[in-house]
Amino acid sequence: MALFASSVFPLPLFKSNSDPYRLFSTKKGFNLGFQKLKTRRLHRTKVAVHFAMFSENPLIGDLIATAFSGGIAFSMLRLWEETAKRGVFDQKTNRKLVHISIGLVFMLCWPMFSSGQQGAILAAFIPGLNIIKMLLLGLGIWKDDATVKSMSRFGDHRELLKGPLYYAFSITYACAIYWRYSPISIGLICNLCAGDGIADIVGRRFGKQKLPYNKNKSFAGSIAMAAAGFLASLGFLLYFSLLGYIQVSSKTVLGFLFMSLAAALVESHPLSSELDDNLTVPLTSVLVGSLVL
Repeated sequence: MALFASSVFPLPLFKSNSDPYRLFSTKKGFNLGFQKLKTRRLHRTKVAVHFAMFSENPLIGDLIATAFSGGIAFSMLRLWEETAKRGVFDQKTNRKLVHISIGLVFMLCWPMFSSGQQGAILAAFIPGLNIIKMLLLGLGIWKDDATVKSMSRFGDHRELLKGPLYYAFSITYACAIYWRYSPISIGLICNLCAGDGIADIVGRRFGKQKLPYNKNKSFAGSIAMAAAGFLASLGFLLYFSLLGYIQVSSKTVLGFLFMSLAAALVESHPLSSELDDNLTVPLTSVLVGSLVL
């Protein structure tokens, strides 16, 4: 798995001086390394610093953030397991609600962690545990009918070795490698969660006009995927920019647009269904994002 990730996904270059937590105080004001910050940048950085709320010790703070974020993710999964068990939604819709919500809610928790690789790795530990869970459930070592029902198309535990496993791996990869300072991580998760999830729901309800090259996909679903992935990416770009982790620019906005359009195009191709959308969509997002961002 590690060999696959290193050979397929390019690794980004981290710049230590872009870390908003490297903030030093002097009598004359605040500065970042050798360079004074502008007032707006200073305000965003102070907000980001205050968001590391749990402890003055970064490691203890990260451990508390891991437990808190893990509790939120676990609660979300339990919610969808209960809705699946009680039949609140049909199985396909319930599965897509899991698909949409888990990754996006988890990304909202990223500011709880400290900056740098330590925070990224401990945050990635949460979806990383889900990789292990999918393997255990998919191989039949662990029995959990509620989880299988909420995440599979037909209730077969072996399905978890494909889409759900790729989903967990993609979010773990985006978190550990790109983290909250890279627009690629935002675009990857938003196209995977919001884009792909909304595409299925809209396509099943309004997708009467099918694509000429794939009768299983519709114009409505593909358009919804591109729009949802793009709008979600813009929302998280604004969210992280307000906290001082990333800067908004026209290049980034256009990059998100290209990423979402490319992901929707690849998702609509018949080959994507054979391989799995949860693999092809993140892969496309990373490759296109690396080119345009």
